[in-house]
Amino acid sequence: MYPPQLVMPMKAELVNAGFEDLTSPEQVDAAVKTEGTVLVVVNSVCGCAAGAARPGVKLSLQGDGHKPSKLTTVFAGFDTDATNQARRYFAPYPPSSPSIALFKDGKLVHFIERHHIEGRSAEMIAEHLKGAYAEFC
Repeated sequence: MYPPQLVMPMKAELVNAGFEDLTSPEQVDAAVKTEGTVLVVVNSVCGCAAGAARPGVKLSLQGDGHKPSKLTTVFAGFDTDATNQARRYFAPYPPSSPSIALFKDGKLVHFIERHHIEGRSAEMIAEHLKGAYAEFC
């Protein structure tokens, strides 16, 4: 498990942007089962989370256009139980962090795995997400 002094600033990046920090399996269940669209970001300490995933997710929410009804995040390697519960909803995708899931009315409708984040810019991640928002939100 990562130390809090390392994780908390990375959590704050999304929380300060309006994301609900899910720290328990019960919070994950309640969030995913919400009507409407729910974005779940599996946050991580890795470089691709810092350089592409977090900035890309935040960038995807700027401006006009479709957006998820609810923004949430779990932190891999820190909020282990919450992350494991979120990953149960991601089947058939294997665990990866960072990753980004979009649910509509409790059903997984779009998923971005780590290998779709690595090597891509924040702008590319944002455009990818905006396409998913346009289709499902």
